[in-house]
Amino acid sequence: MHAKIITGGYSQNVFIGSKLISMYSDLGQFHMKDARKVFDNMSQRDLFIWNMMVQAYANAGLGNEALGMFKEMCREGLGVDKFTFTFVLKACGVGSENVMMGRAVHGRVVKCGFCFHVFVGNALVAFYGKCRLVGDCRRVFDEICDKDVVSWNTVISGCVNNGCVIEAIELFHGLLRDECFSTPDHATLVSILPACAQAAEIRLGFWIHCYIIKKGLEDDAMLGSGLIAMYGNCGHLEYSRQIFDQISERNIMVWTTMMRGYGMHGKPQEALDLFSCFLKNGLHPDGIVFLCLLSTCSHAGLVTKGREIFKQMEDYGVEKSHEHYACMVDLYGRAGLLTEAVEFIESMPILPTKDVYGALLGACRLHNNVELAETVAQKLFVLDPDSGGRYVTMAKIYGDGGRLKDAAAVRKVMVKKNIKKLFGYSSIKVDSVFHTFGVEDDTNSRTVEIFDTLAGLDKVMMEKV
Repeated sequence: MHAKIITGGYSQNVFIGSKLISMYSDLGQFHMKDARKVFDNMSQRDLFIWNMMVQAYANAGLGNEALGMFKEMCREGLGVDKFTFTFVLKACGVGSENVMMGRAVHGRVVKCGFCFHVFVGNALVAFYGKCRLVGDCRRVFDEICDKDVVSWNTVISGCVNNGCVIEAIELFHGLLRDECFSTPDHATLVSILPACAQAAEIRLGFWIHCYIIKKGLEDDAMLGSGLIAMYGNCGHLEYSRQIFDQISERNIMVWTTMMRGYGMHGKPQEALDLFSCFLKNGLHPDGIVFLCLLSTCSHAGLVTKGREIFKQMEDYGVEKSHEHYACMVDLYGRAGLLTEAVEFIESMPILPTKDVYGALLGACRLHNNVELAETVAQKLFVLDPDSGGRYVTMAKIYGDGGRLKDAAAVRKVMVKKNIKKLFGYSSIKVDSVFHTFGVEDDTNSRTVEIFDTLAGLDKVMMEKV
């Protein structure tokens, strides 16, 4: 058809040219060169054609090429519209190296007066979310005057993807209170369910489940997978299995989520039986399925079965990644087979990464192997020099072994290099308000009452023992 267009003398037709560019871009990244040839051969190119090329590059994941087109537009003196900024901002979110460019585009958006436009605002929210700049993401969202449901979905998704699940849940409640958008759509539910799973927010999960049934969406695989994960994280495996059984068209994501739920709750046989059913249904496992099974075997101490599953990856032509090798090291390490773990690392066809050595260091602490831990730690300090967790683990290994001076020396290195460990925290919801706290946290206004209650619980537990 393209050849017919050229021989028929229609190659300079703007409408036909735009259709050709659209066709080639829909075929994927490898056909973008053909789309660019069509664009370059056109003598007259309007803003629509330029925008289409920027969009095509952005959709294909070619962020730098999209930004190159935008810079060329600016050099040509072409005016830009709201669609130009939307496509360019999507391109800026493709790679972390384009963060500064995205901020520059944001400045141009303000200068051109598009900062309050909902399309551009949504693109800015998505950009900052992809760049893990949650504060900027939320600030831009708050500045959008006429928010639509896409605005809410984008900011909720940005918070969830960056681990700010409590803020995401609060935003979801804000959506429900909004008079204009009190009805969440499919994308909203898909975005918020992972937050319910991570925060173990069972009450909201129940509400969403009821809403899904009311809307007749209980057979949807994406929503079903989210519900399975949510109930699994909250300890209600029976509900997870009921939802799993109700989904008629189960995709690989649904199967994997159910297997992970069983593995998480120490039910390895159920997970392995489900994998057998998965294969009998004619489905082909991928790397995530095998990673889930290896993790299950690791936590259950099933070394022989773990080896068997790792070997099965070759039978199904699944490429082994660093995560799979790290899982095998963790499998050996938890079982106390540190020698086998070291030999396994030495036999790896790829260079071991920080995850592989991190799994071995954790095993060294579990089994008090200080000598091996020192060797592993030296490698980790090179591979992952800014991770405070590695230093803290090594300090605890020295402390457990009675080598307090060495433990203090490791912590001094952390102070000298300004290396900090991200502390874990727990959360509890009281009167619809989430409260977070860490170990020996005394920042809460009711700290005295909290610690008195904990002391009372310790006393009761000791009496029961």
